[in-house]
Amino acid sequence: MILAAHFVLTTFGSLGDLHPYIAVGLGLRERGHRVTIATSEIYRAKVEGEGLGFHPVSPDVAHLLNDMEEMKKAFHPRTGSEHILRRVFMPALAQAYRELLPLAREADLLVSHPVAFATPIAAEVLHKRWISVILQPAFLFSAFDPPSVSGAPFLDVLRPLGPVFWKYFFHIPRFIAARWGAPINAFRRELGLPAVPNPILDDMFSPWGNQAWFSKLMAPRQADWPANLVVTGYPFYDRLDPGKGITPELARFLAAGAPPVVFTLGSSAVFDAGPFYRESAAAARQLGCRAVLLVGRDPRNLPPQKLPDSIFVAEYAPYSELFGQAAAIVHQGGSGTTAQALAAGRPMIFVPYSHDQPDNARRAGQLGVARTIPRHRYRAPLVVKELEEILTNGSYQSAATRVAAELATEDAIAAACAALEAALP
Repeated sequence: MILAAHFVLTTFGSLGDLHPYIAVGLGLRERGHRVTIATSEIYRAKVEGEGLGFHPVSPDVAHLLNDMEEMKKAFHPRTGSEHILRRVFMPALAQAYRELLPLAREADLLVSHPVAFATPIAAEVLHKRWISVILQPAFLFSAFDPPSVSGAPFLDVLRPLGPVFWKYFFHIPRFIAARWGAPINAFRRELGLPAVPNPILDDMFSPWGNQAWFSKLMAPRQADWPANLVVTGYPFYDRLDPGKGITPELARFLAAGAPPVVFTLGSSAVFDAGPFYRESAAAARQLGCRAVLLVGRDPRNLPPQKLPDSIFVAEYAPYSELFGQAAAIVHQGGSGTTAQALAAGRPMIFVPYSHDQPDNARRAGQLGVARTIPRHRYRAPLVVKELEEILTNGSYQSAATRVAAELATEDAIAAACAALEAALP
């Protein structure tokens, strides 16, 4: 029998980083546990609206999401990850530690997102167990299954060189990441803790256990993965506000005609959309298909011209309710959006912006469910051509149906909760 425990889940980023933690948090609560999610203040209402505990921890990403220039820096294909780590999270490390420490004292188990750098430090100071969670295969840096790197598509042609080459090649990103993580070791020394070789990459994994909240279909287990890594599948949750689903207006649009093509940039790339929605609307017109544009809160994403009745514009809609009613999905390739599109069983087009998105696009392409358009080439004529391919070539729909059926057999929330319970003291 598992006694009721207090789980503290720390996460940062976009909704794609928050929603899986809410999903698992709700699962833990149903099993009788107390759950507190420690994250940016901007998500308080969402977390508390689901009846979970909330604890604010720096940085609050609200300033990032509301600053268009910052979002451009954050989604630069080559330097976006560096900017987020070195300019957003590293300066907030000491404050995050001070804010997290009182809550961590009460916890029976800490669960950490890869950029929640204060969590393993607090666990070490308090002699607490902690579990590391990754949401994307790209974080594993496997020499047997190397990731596609944002801003360096030429590296994909080197994949056939094999694990010996990649093992030595990865010394380069590890050296770079170690430099980025220097403030972590500096703070550890202030606390009287020993330095670690690579706090961002290798040392983000926990000796107490690690979880991968993605499907084994996207990344089969490799020999150089951490031995104590549990692959659970995708934990799904996607309500914008607790209890709210598709609006009546969108429901009427969906019921009024053929399945539309859905165009979305998730919850973060949408703040640096560029011409995505303008070109998407033009492509839908040229193709003569119905479309749904999920444009977010940035008014610049609204197409300047009056749209026909065949194109519906909304700020957001729950993907789990919308994607299954679509003919195809065009999206940026974030982990949360990708998971929902795979579960919906619909063919898709990736338009990767940065971070893990090119790697997710490649893996979905290998499953036969998707094609990719580079962001700088996203123009209506090419979008029309690629949409015609995935809509008329039945192999894409067949593959998408097969993948969705396999995903439906994965009970990710139950697997994650059971593994977390097993890690309790």
